[in-house]
Amino acid sequence: MIAVDTNILVHAHRSDSEFNAKAMSVMVGLAEGAAPWAIPWPCIHEFVAITTNARIFRVPSPIEAALAQVTVWLESPSATAIGEGPGYFDHFARLATSGRAAGGVVHDARIAALCVYWGVDELWTGERDFARFPELRVMNPLASS
Repeated sequence: MIAVDTNILVHAHRSDSEFNAKAMSVMVGLAEGAAPWAIPWPCIHEFVAITTNARIFRVPSPIEAALAQVTVWLESPSATAIGEGPGYFDHFARLATSGRAAGGVVHDARIAALCVYWGVDELWTGERDFARFPELRVMNPLASS
């Protein structure tokens, strides 16, 4: 299973992003494909917070538009939202410790732990901080090939 990080979601949603076309193509491929894929709940919350933030975007997305976008992604028959469950904390503690997480990297440890907890094969992200967590394979689908 593939999981998608916040930055890919933001680029796919925001037409003013330089990576919009590529990110949109990636998301359409996942949503229309048969292979299972996931969005961690923390990434959904972060997506909504970022895209509606006037300090980040001169013209932020209206909350209704951000929530509608999440709804579209989650309506894909192959999509699921993943969150914490029994035993999750053990994964989080292990990854946070081994990745020497502190500050903002704790959020990344949470996402990495969710992916490991749910058996995600690969996290698609543009962030390099996930390299701290070797248990999780990461790939940037927006990188030039």
